[in-house]
Amino acid sequence: MNIQKSYIPIFRRRREGKTDYKKRRLLLYGKKPFITFHKSNYTIYCQIHKPELKGDIVIASANSKELTKYGWKGSRKNIPSAYLTGLLVGLRALEKGVKSAVLYLGPRRFVKGSRVTALVKGIIDAGVDVPVDPELLPKEEYLSGKHISEYANMLLSSSPEEYKRRFSFLLSRRFKPEEYAKHTALVKSKLFKELKVKAK
Repeated sequence: MNIQKSYIPIFRRRREGKTDYKKRRLLLYGKKPFITFHKSNYTIYCQIHKPELKGDIVIASANSKELTKYGWKGSRKNIPSAYLTGLLVGLRALEKGVKSAVLYLGPRRFVKGSRVTALVKGIIDAGVDVPVDPELLPKEEYLSGKHISEYANMLLSSSPEEYKRRFSFLLSRRFKPEEYAKHTALVKSKLFKELKVKAK
């Protein structure tokens, strides 16, 4: 009597939405460094790995918390901080000789204008080649935080109480949100200067 299994087990990481094993196999075949992206309620974290059969080797990593070392006072989980975190990990990867990498998000989708696209843009601006459609990357005004500056200025003039409520965390750090774009540019220049890589 031929008995067939009616249930096909699914790997735990696939059930939890963490790993796409088809993409993972292609990464091993390609042997190219790959980028992973993680975000929490507080920070953004990125790593660049070298795929190996025995386990991935981390080549470079960066956490948005580290931006404070370069004077960052803004949020650690928005688009400008994602861009600067990408810039930081990209510059570190260049120091290790990484010139190109591919993005690996597992089962997650690559959404236009999201924080992960900002992070990829930062890695590209650092000098690492990442194959991606430029149309999907955020505009410069979002990467710099200009949209936040404009919104803060609007609230400051129309509703000072709402301005204080919405930006209370930044104001507690003695950081004026209307100066976001200028502040992002300053931290970006510090990253290039301290890591001894010329800005494009």
